[in-house]
Amino acid sequence: MKVICGMSGGVDSAVSAALLLAQGYEVIGITMKLWDDAVKEAQSIATQLGIPHYVIDLSSEFKKEVVDYFVREYSKGRTPNPCVQCNERIKFEALFKKASELGAELIATGHYAKIESNGKEYVLKRGIDSEKEQSYFLARLSQRVLSKTLLPLGDYTKTQTREMAKEMGLITKSESQEVCFIPNNDYTEFLYERIPLKEGDIVDKNGKVLGRHRGIWGYTIGQRKRIPPRGGRDKPFYVTHIDVDENKVVVGDEEDLYSDSLIVDDLDLLSTVNCQLSTVMVKIRYRHKAAQAYITLQNNGEALVKFKEPQRAITPGQLAVFYQEDIVIGSGWIK
Repeated sequence: MKVICGMSGGVDSAVSAALLLAQGYEVIGITMKLWDDAVKEAQSIATQLGIPHYVIDLSSEFKKEVVDYFVREYSKGRTPNPCVQCNERIKFEALFKKASELGAELIATGHYAKIESNGKEYVLKRGIDSEKEQSYFLARLSQRVLSKTLLPLGDYTKTQTREMAKEMGLITKSESQEVCFIPNNDYTEFLYERIPLKEGDIVDKNGKVLGRHRGIWGYTIGQRKRIPPRGGRDKPFYVTHIDVDENKVVVGDEEDLYSDSLIVDDLDLLSTVNCQLSTVMVKIRYRHKAAQAYITLQNNGEALVKFKEPQRAITPGQLAVFYQEDIVIGSGWIK
């Protein structure tokens, strides 16, 4: 079978392509030009593997669907998740389109997750590497996409992947940065260049003015940076709330960051498992350790998530992903 494999020039996609070749697939490498230019590295790996390679220029779509969304969300006092947005809106649709053009039956990526069929539907599952697994970033993919996608690295750890690349003699670029379009991961300067300055007050939970900010987009829930001096306090301040209407950043104590519930909108149930009132494990961001919660579906397409134990820094704009054991059963954007 012919497979389109997304190739970034990094070790994960390189080893994925090599594994597919070893399994007997006819592999075609595809590099999506989004923001940073990894085309040369990907072409080099395709040459090493002896497979054809194509480049798709998606820079304009990426700017509209991902970069503009990123800026827009921060301007609203929310903290976006550009990688989830990119997978849902850009990468997998582009791979599907190219696969159709080239007569390929399947697509593949180097994500650390697993896709399996239970006879009724395709299920997205955690990869075995607890530190690297990436099912969180794929939680918004549809059944249509899951049914045609291969994830060769789901049963491997990152360490094993690096070892395989070394054994295969694959020369790859260094690890990708956290957000591909943010230089040195300094998102505040990136935003200050794109959003007009709008200064406002930094206040405590009682409304006392402690200082000034240059823009609410420079802050996110749980943040300690760029907070005024403690003023004799023996503990630091944390951002606990961003008041968009009043253009204020509210700060408080560590304990003020904890909450036992949240509401999600744009609810997407990936599995047919009935999750109403059921106990699930919920991740409120990629690096969050999934916590036990109860989900109640609302009539308006939203859902109430009630945690068994309060969770730290629940942040509007992030994706909440629901798990039953290792299976992703759904997700929603934290409102």
